[in-house]
Amino acid sequence: MTKNENAYIVGIIAEYNPLHKGHAWHIKKAKELAGADYCIAVMSGDFVQRGAPAIYDKYTRTAMALEAGADLVLEMPAIFATSSAEDFAACGIALLDRLGVVGSVCFGSECGDMEEISRAASILASEPELYTAALKEHLKMGFTWPQARAHALSLTGDFDEALLNSPNNILGIEYAKAVVRRKSPIRPITVRRQGSGYHDTGFTGGFCSASAIRKAMEAWESNGCHGFPDSVLQGMPSFAGDFLETAFPVFSNDFSTLLNAGLLRMTAASVPFDQYLDVSSDLAARIRKDLLSFTTFEDRISALKTRQYTYTRISRALLHLLLGITDQEIMAARAADYAPYARVLGFNRRASAVLSDIKKRGTIPLITKTADAGSLLEGTAWEMFQKDLFCSHLYQAVVSGKYHTRLKNEYTHSVVMKS
Repeated sequence: MTKNENAYIVGIIAEYNPLHKGHAWHIKKAKELAGADYCIAVMSGDFVQRGAPAIYDKYTRTAMALEAGADLVLEMPAIFATSSAEDFAACGIALLDRLGVVGSVCFGSECGDMEEISRAASILASEPELYTAALKEHLKMGFTWPQARAHALSLTGDFDEALLNSPNNILGIEYAKAVVRRKSPIRPITVRRQGSGYHDTGFTGGFCSASAIRKAMEAWESNGCHGFPDSVLQGMPSFAGDFLETAFPVFSNDFSTLLNAGLLRMTAASVPFDQYLDVSSDLAARIRKDLLSFTTFEDRISALKTRQYTYTRISRALLHLLLGITDQEIMAARAADYAPYARVLGFNRRASAVLSDIKKRGTIPLITKTADAGSLLEGTAWEMFQKDLFCSHLYQAVVSGKYHTRLKNEYTHSVVMKS
């Protein structure tokens, strides 16, 4: 692979929680629009951006992504995989950029309009005075951060309200903003999201949302059923059933006991809650007030939810308390340029040339064996990697306890390979 062949590799930033027909279509479309021979997916590990565990472990989701057409799957560091849309996007773009081989990044959006997304991204990247003043004013008025930002952007750039209130548009704007801010040569491309919306929970047409699949799976389990309902396969690629047969789904409430115990332990040790990411002093006080309620993870979120704090914001805050992700850690990770290593979760054999090229042209270590990380990483990078391991081992502990099964750990689980 020669230097001018960057254009033949397209990047995708995703969670695949779980992978559905829309994701498989997106991988194929990304290669088509970019004129790419290879697709590199940067994927969340065992915990995701909405502040919850992934429904299936990262290795199962990696195998499904490879089956759907991705050629190489890399893990997004847990600190950013569970953070805000801005941090999530900044890390994903940084990782793709630092590989040195990616020519474009393709993402789905409700609008499908790259020109409008780029225009909004430009304002957010430069933060003109009109925008920052409007943002501060709306925050003072009690709007949530997403609402305040949408109003400020609308006032600054005369945008269609739908552009600023749709989840995939918002994330797309963050991707484009990250490209602008780091002056990356990567070209952003967007495709209009197909089928159901991000939050839709029904099964209609050929596509459905990941939310619909998760909701159906959780309802199935709460009714005492095992396995998975046939309905979820309607929205998933034909190969999905084979993977689901051997997978172990988990949900936020499976982590309730760990969360309750963790909050008690921190309180007993006089550990301040507000040192953790997304936990304000006000929210910390509210959590302490309800400390002994011993409810489920989701019920605790609902009890803490206010006009100021969205469900997702509280979910992320509680998850950061559970995982021990602090403000100090994320500041250090940002200072390390978000992605100081690239951990390989899986690849297909035809992507071996891509891996070789990354080793030659990338600016960060490529980790294929967990045991090798200690000799490749130091400082903040090593601390971030250790956090990744902790998060996955915590996830594996819950899965193992729930299903009474023994799992491979991060040192014994090999990279997923597809022939």
